[in-house]
This record gives sequence, C-alpha cells and structure tokens, in this order.
Amino acid sequence: MSSAAPPAPDAAADQAVRPANRLSLRHWPARLPAALARRRVDLAVTLSFVALAGWLTQGLWPDPGARVLSLNPEDQALYEWFLAVDSRALLGDFGLLTDRLNAPDGVNMMTNTTVIALGVLLSPVTLLLGAPVTFALLAAANLAGTATAWYLLYTRTLRARPAAAAVGAALCGFGPGIMSQANSHLHMTAQWLVPVIVWLVVRLLRAVDPGPARYPAATDPAATGPAAPDAAGPSVAGPDRRRVVTSAVGLAAVVSVQVFIGEEVLFLTALTLLVMAVTYAVTDRELARRALSGFAGGMMLATGIALLVLAWPLWFQFAGPQGVADGMFSPHYFSADLRSWWAVSPLSLLGTDSSARLTTGPAEYNTFLGWPLLLVAAACALWLGRRPLVVTCVVATLVMGSLSLGPQVVVDGNRSALPGPYALLAGLPVVDGALPMRFALPALPLIATVLVLAVDRALRSGGRARAWVPAAVGVALLPLFPLPLPTAARPAVPEFITAGHWRQCVPSGGVLVPVPLATPREPWPMRWATAADAEFGMPEGFFIGPYGRNGSAAMGAARRPTAVLLDQVWKRGLQPVVEEEQRRQAARDADFWGASCVVLTVDTRHADGLRGTLERLYGPSTRIADAWIWRV
Repeated sequence: MSSAAPPAPDAAADQAVRPANRLSLRHWPARLPAALARRRVDLAVTLSFVALAGWLTQGLWPDPGARVLSLNPEDQALYEWFLAVDSRALLGDFGLLTDRLNAPDGVNMMTNTTVIALGVLLSPVTLLLGAPVTFALLAAANLAGTATAWYLLYTRTLRARPAAAAVGAALCGFGPGIMSQANSHLHMTAQWLVPVIVWLVVRLLRAVDPGPARYPAATDPAATGPAAPDAAGPSVAGPDRRRVVTSAVGLAAVVSVQVFIGEEVLFLTALTLLVMAVTYAVTDRELARRALSGFAGGMMLATGIALLVLAWPLWFQFAGPQGVADGMFSPHYFSADLRSWWAVSPLSLLGTDSSARLTTGPAEYNTFLGWPLLLVAAACALWLGRRPLVVTCVVATLVMGSLSLGPQVVVDGNRSALPGPYALLAGLPVVDGALPMRFALPALPLIATVLVLAVDRALRSGGRARAWVPAAVGVALLPLFPLPLPTAARPAVPEFITAGHWRQCVPSGGVLVPVPLATPREPWPMRWATAADAEFGMPEGFFIGPYGRNGSAAMGAARRPTAVLLDQVWKRGLQPVVEEEQRRQAARDADFWGASCVVLTVDTRHADGLRGTLERLYGPSTRIADAWIWRV
C-alpha cells in the first residue's frame, strides 16, 4: 500500500518515486522468501510435476547416450538427429533446407517435425553434452511443462482452487495420450504453449467485452458477489483497445513459435478452439452479440501478424525445395477404434497388453481414457448443469472424438460400413497431413476442464459433494496413473565417430556413406552424424520428402542401386557377383552422393560379406580404429 501523504513541495515528481524504487530493488533478496511463501502451493505443485516427469523418464538416466525408448527407438534416432542439426544454428550453420541428410538433395526442415525452436533453444546443451541428453531433458520437460502451464491457466483464468487445478493439469500433462506420444514424439508432447494460446484468446475476448457495466468495486479481486453501483450509476464498459492489440500481438507471437515446435499440435488446438467458439456463441448469444465483431477483428489482426511472420517458412514447407503439400499417412489406417475409448492404455497402472491391438502402435494410445473416467466426466458435466463452458467442453470433446474415428468407424478391430465424420474433411489441404486418431488428444484438456470445474465447485460447497466428487474423480483417474516409459540399452556409437577419426576421410560438411545406409526402418547410422553434431552429411535416411508417386510425400528417398545391393548383403549375408557394371554403378552412385568416403564398422552384421563386396566395388580398404574405410 502506498502512502497517501503528498511529496515535499520542492520535490520533482520523478524524484518522489525514486527512493521507493531504490528501496524495492535494494531489498528484493529479503522479500524473495515472502514471495516464495505466497506461491508455496504453486511451487509445490510444479515440483511434484517435475518429480513425476523425472520418474516417468527415469529409464533414460543417468546415461541417455546408452539408453533408448524401447517402444519407438526409430523415432528417437530421428529426433536426436533433428536436435543435432538444430543446434548448428548456434554455430551459424543452419538453414530450412539441410544438406546433412539425403545428399545431395537435402531435407526440408519445415516439412519434417524438426522441433526447430526447441532444438535451437537447447543448442548449448546439445553441443556440450550431446543430443541424447537434450532428448531426455525434453522428454521430461514437455510432460512437466505442459502440466504446469495448464495448472496456471486453471488457477489464474478459471480461478480454480489449487487442488482442483492440479488434478486437471495432471491429466493434461500425464494422461494416456500424452504418455503414449512421449515415446519419442517430442513435437506432440511439447504442449506447454497451448494453455498460453487459450489464455490469450480468453484475454482477447475479455478485452472486447469486459461486461455490460463496470463498477468501481468490481476491480477488487477479493470481491465474490455483485458490486453495488456508485451514486452516479453504472458506466457502460467498452472494448479495451490496448488489451485487444496486445492480446492479438501476443497470440501471433506464440502461434509463430508453436509452428517451429509442432504444427500438428497447433492445428488441433485451432480446430478445437473453433468448435468451442461456435458452441459458446450458440450457448451465450448475448455475449456473441456484444463481442463477435470485436473478437473477430482481434483474431484477424493476430492472423495477419502471424502470416507476415510465417509466410516465407510456410511457403518453404509446401512449395520450397524438397517440400510437400500433401500428407503421406492413410486416414483409414491411422483411425481410432471406437472400443479403444473405454479401454485403458497398456502404459497405465491398470492397463493390459491385450488392449494394444486396438491401435496402430504404442505411440498412439490417444483414445485410451477408460470407462471409469468417461462415466465420471459425464456425471460431472450433468452435475454442473448448462454452464456455457461446460457445454462447450462437452460438445468439443464429442466433435474431436468423432473425428478421431476416421473415414469409417472401426469397432474392436472390425471396419464397419458406417462412415465417420472425418470423411467430410478427408482430402482437404493441411487436414490430410494430420492423423485422425490424434484428433482425440484435445479430449484430455477438455475433459480435464470439466473435472476441474466439478472438483472446484465441490470444494467450495458443503454437504456430501465436498467429499464425494473429488473421491469419484480420484477413483476414475487411478487406473490411468502412468507408468515409467520402457527403455533398453542401445549399441554404442563406433569409436571411429566418437574419437573423431572420421575427419581423416571426410571434411566437415562433406558426405560420409555408412554401410548399410540409413533407412526409415533402420535409421541407426544417423546416430553417427548425431554424435558428430551433424558435421557431415549422409545419403538417403529417415525423413519425409517428395519421393512418392508424382512427387507426393513419402518416407525416405528413392534408393540408389548400390545402396540396395549393400542392404541385401547386410540382411541376407549373401555374396553377390560383382561385375564391371556394378563397379561403374557404384562409382556413379558415389559421385551422385558427393561422397568422400564409405565406412563399414567391424561390428556390423555380416561385416565380412560387406567388406568383400565393398572391396570388389571400390578396391582395398583402410582400417582406422573400429572401421574400414574406402575413399571414393
């Protein structure tokens, strides 16, 4: 509280406030404990989320370079390579078209889920400790950060009690879908900006419609009842243009950052918010009448600013070199089984392995919410009544859930003749790049919001609801309590790479050909480049590029004949007949790749057969450390 006494008559206005400012700055260390004490509940909740995230990813520690997420090691190898390439931005060696894979054509970094913003942000960690450490940090930080961001949204925007907010935030950050995506999908688990987007949208709405009237007493945050008008009567509140502009600019900034983290999360967020906005407008028509024009104007301003920032990166993604404008995943294959909604994820406390057959793989348990949670959430929604936010969350859950079923509804593994609502969206630009089953991911925060509202109401009220509602929510969430992510040991990177011997046969920025070459199914040689901080390039590899029919999206590149020949030897151990035509083709392929040398490590499967084949193709080898090399 500031003093009401006026400053000395001879004191200038700016001088009158300087002593207080200096006092505030001088004594901030003494005030820090008091500030922490005021936020002790928030700190405790945040630390509990961090501890839970660390426990769930414990298998990657204490040596991330020696451990791998066993349910999806291929994608982990890919994302570690992404992080290594992203980190080169700190060295001034980065572009949206990288030549460190798929030589000589390169890889479009916008077309692939390269988490550029996260990789650049943590580039010092990557360059100092290695990409596996950065990957492990992000695997845990995304979970804890997402939960913390939702907790802050619930406590600050919904004004929910910390206990209620913590329950909902935990479901948002550690629910079955997020834990499933945590198996190497960093772009899907990095959802800590989603609550920020929601908050900015709400802030924009409140700025264009502060309410039908503003009273002096309404500014008191402690007031819980209606404020009494002053003697002069109510004053009609108009839009707060400054807050409209700042909200729009902030929204454009956050959306722009999210594009460089994960566009699919941004797309799902935007679609969910669109459904919620339409539903809210229908539910509260008076609000829509007052705020629609101003809100639409603010959103247009945010969209315009974001497009100015993102115009070139998005053009590069869809029309630039190595870019693709279509999706490559079949919506019929990547659609949710209707029965999976009331099943429990195998990655949860009471889940069973038998339910895994209801989805495409362990990284896509997006709909496995379990029947207890669905029943309790429905009961909470009914108990809360026709509150606009509750109705909006229920409708959005039903819409996004129905879209997750894909073009045709699948029940218990059997495809029915019943078309799914997704059929109305199939083939639309951008939409066909998203997997239908991931449309279920927004159900976590939507259901969590209903639970937060219900638990908060119960805690504020008396009677049986105060005990029964939190207990019912706890029982419903217990089966979904997450288990630590399964991990396994991974093979060590060859000494030829880790000791820097590779510099003897390929210059920095040159092309090294590993044998066998990396493919989407076998991307392991990409770990060599990751360990070398992506200082050298490789042919082919694991990525999305325009190598499908008529330039459509495909995983990996069209394979060269020599790569196919070496792959057959590696898989079957057969010694092929190498004639002059194969040698000429091998020379042409090495020239096409721009290769400096070919490398085979001694511990490679069928190493003797591969070495013999390579010597017939490229001549005698040279042994360096634990590898044979051929300079080509």
